[in-house]
Amino acid sequence: MMQRYLKWLAGRERSFIHLIRIAIFIVMAWIGGLKFVPYEAESIVPLVANSPVMEFFYAKPAPEYKMYMNKEGELVPENRAWHQENRTYLFADALGTVIIAIGILVFLGLFSPTLGFIGALLAAAMSCVTLSFLITTPEAWVAHFPYLSGGGRLVVKDVIMLSGALACLSSSAQELLKEHRYEGARIGTGMAAAGVPASNVAPLPAARTAATPEQ
Repeated sequence: MMQRYLKWLAGRERSFIHLIRIAIFIVMAWIGGLKFVPYEAESIVPLVANSPVMEFFYAKPAPEYKMYMNKEGELVPENRAWHQENRTYLFADALGTVIIAIGILVFLGLFSPTLGFIGALLAAAMSCVTLSFLITTPEAWVAHFPYLSGGGRLVVKDVIMLSGALACLSSSAQELLKEHRYEGARIGTGMAAAGVPASNVAPLPAARTAATPEQ
């Protein structure tokens, strides 16, 4: 009985990869959509303002933002005006659009390995940037390692996102290689059916590489 279940699970790898794609799409569409809401846009300010590769998106230098942070759901007109000047909402809108677009590309990997490959690659890159906030953001820690704050605990979960994106990336790469081999075999079959001698058929790049003698 157990062996039967194990065989069933072993044969569902492709389905589980598709499930990962759907999960990544749901998370990115949800989180990306929330970036258009002021409280979410304000919550990422410490992450972006302290990042050496992203701080230029804002008009105000860190740590000025600390005097204008709102609690989630709170509306303080003075703070809201500061975030407008800081381009907090403008950047969050752009970021949300990018996140949703990446999620859609990952989801389209269900139907197109090329689009899925691009989406998974971008998702993996985005996760690496997010994880870098653990190094650059003081608010990610209560005091020091390993005591993560609430924000830090959210950021470290991107290790899971990164792993899922890499699994999807590998799956898309396998599909692309299968398509390449199928196309090469189809061309070879067509040439043979047309009576073209094998010597007149240009070898595939992989074959030429393998046949090239070492210098």
